Amino acid sequence: MARRLLLGLTFVCWAALVRASAYDVTAFEPSSAADPAHALAGRPLIQALRAGGYTLYFRHTSTDFSRLDGSMKDYRDCASQRMLSDQGREEARNIGKAIATLRIPVGEVLSSPYCRTTETATLMFGRATAANEIREEAGNHYAALKRLLAKPVATPGTNRMIVGHGTPFRAIAGPPHLGEGEAAVLKPVGDRYVVVARIPLAEWARLIEAANRQ
Repeated sequence: MARRLLLGLTFVCWAALVRASAYDVTAFEPSSAADPAHALAGRPLIQALRAGGYTLYFRHTSTDFSRLDGSMKDYRDCASQRMLSDQGREEARNIGKAIATLRIPVGEVLSSPYCRTTETATLMFGRATAANEIREEAGNHYAALKRLLAKPVATPGTNRMIVGHGTPFRAIAGPPHLGEGEAAVLKPVGDRYVVVARIPLAEWARLIEAANRQ
């Protein structure tokens, strides 16, 4: 009798441990939402970006989904890739104007080598350096992109601008997925980074309003 009772209690404890472990795994799934301990918004976000030291990871702006990448021969083959739509080009220009209006200092500008990301970066900032690590194959677990996002900004007082894709960022940072033209603001912390803000397209106008308020 005592042995059966002991076995029963052991099973109950084991089951509780399994449930707790499952709960903990769910609780600690990665998320690319702003970290509550580091989150910034409005004027504090503007002031932080003006001081520099952050990485802004943009997903390219709006694209024409009637064209896909399946038949492309290489990254220079823009005719066989999904490209920016006219709306996406206007969005990219407007983001660049907003960043200039907010007096946010821009340092290095990196883009995935795809045509839509390079064009987005160039329309925003007038320049772009293609970086293969932004679009490495998923089989590599995006190790180089992880290192890049955690890397301190090269030039003090500036911010690193990266234009890439939604899928690689979600794969390493977690949901929610970046919308086209949306940016995640990252702060390097040791050998990792934290997300301090997400900036959807419409948020740039609100940031300008916040900067203009006395």
